[in-house]
Amino acid sequence: MTQTKKNNFKRTLRICYPAETGTLVIRTDLDWGRDVHPMAVSSDGNTATFEIEAQQRFIHFKPCLIKNGSLHWAVGPDNLLMMADEDARPVYPYFFSDARGRFSPIVEIESAILGRRHRLRVYLPPGYEENTTARYPLAYMQDGQNLFFPQEAFRHEDWEIDETSQLLRALRAIEDLIVVGVYSNERREEEYTRPGYEAYARSIVEELVPAEQLFLRTTNNPVDRSMWGSSLGGVVSFYSAWQYPEVFGGAICMSSTFSYKDDLIERVLSEPKRNVGFYLDSGWPNEVTTEMALALVSSGWRYGCDFIHLVFPHAVHDEKAWAMRLHPPMQFFSGAVARAARSNDQLSNTDA
Repeated sequence: MTQTKKNNFKRTLRICYPAETGTLVIRTDLDWGRDVHPMAVSSDGNTATFEIEAQQRFIHFKPCLIKNGSLHWAVGPDNLLMMADEDARPVYPYFFSDARGRFSPIVEIESAILGRRHRLRVYLPPGYEENTTARYPLAYMQDGQNLFFPQEAFRHEDWEIDETSQLLRALRAIEDLIVVGVYSNERREEEYTRPGYEAYARSIVEELVPAEQLFLRTTNNPVDRSMWGSSLGGVVSFYSAWQYPEVFGGAICMSSTFSYKDDLIERVLSEPKRNVGFYLDSGWPNEVTTEMALALVSSGWRYGCDFIHLVFPHAVHDEKAWAMRLHPPMQFFSGAVARAARSNDQLSNTDA
C-alpha cells in the first residue's frame, strides 16, 4: 500500500481463476459500471493483479468474468478491501456455481493404526469444482454423523454445517473452508479419551492428513488446519492440537468434558506453550471448560487473541445446542477478520 500526494491510497489486489475460462476484471463502488482491468497477469494466466487507487480507506468490489461477450458477476456478497493495508492473500471467485456447498458420499479409509476403517463425509465449499486454483483451510470434525444430515444424527438433530456456513458467508463473516466429518463408532469413548486418543490422533495425522493432501485442495498450512469436537470429541480435538502443533493450528472444543479421562489440564500447566489457538465454550449448567480456560490463561494464552472461552446460559449438552452456537467458533477459525489478522501476523514474523 502507498499513499499518493493527493492523499489517495493505492494498493494491489490479486484474483485467481482458471485462465482458459475468460477475462477477469473487477468493478468497485467507485463506479459499479466501469471495468477495472488488471495491470499484470501471471505467465500461466491464472492470477490477475489489479492496482486500485482511492481516497476512501475501504472500498467494496466484485470480481467479474467476461466470457463470450457477456459479463458475469461473482457469486456472493461484495468483497471489502482495506486500502490502507496490504493483504497478501488472493481472492478466489466463482461465477457459475450454487451458493451452497456440497457433500461427498461416505468415504472409507483403512486405518492400520486403529485396526479398523475410518468413515468420513466431506463438505466442499461452493465453487470448489469451478475455481480449481483455490486452496482452502480444513477442519476435522469429530462425530461426523452428527454434522450434516438429521437422518444420520443422534436424535435426528445435526449441526447444520452447510446452513450456518451459508448464512455467515452472506454476511461476509467467514471465508470458505473444507470440513471433514470423521464418524465415530462403538469405540467412541475409548478413542476420544486417554490413552485411546493417542492412537486416534496419530491415525488422523499419519493416515488422514496425507490423504487430505493427496485428494483435497487445502492450503497445507498448519495454521489453516484444525480439530473440532463437542463433549469427548472436544477432548480428543484439544489433545490432537496439543500433541501435534506442527500439524494443527488450533482446536474448537465445545462443552468438552476435560478431566473425565485425560490429563490435559495438568499438561497445559506443566508443559511449554504451543503455537496453537483454542476455542472453548460451556453450556448449562456450569460445565468443566472454565478450569481449562484458566489453565490456558495461566500458561500464557491471550484471551481474544489465541484463545477464547464463552459461556452460553441454558444451552444444554446436545447437538441442537451446539448447532445454535456454531457461528462463534466458525468465525474464530475461519472468520474473515480472524484470518486477515493471522495473515498479518505471519507477514510481521517474516519481516522480523
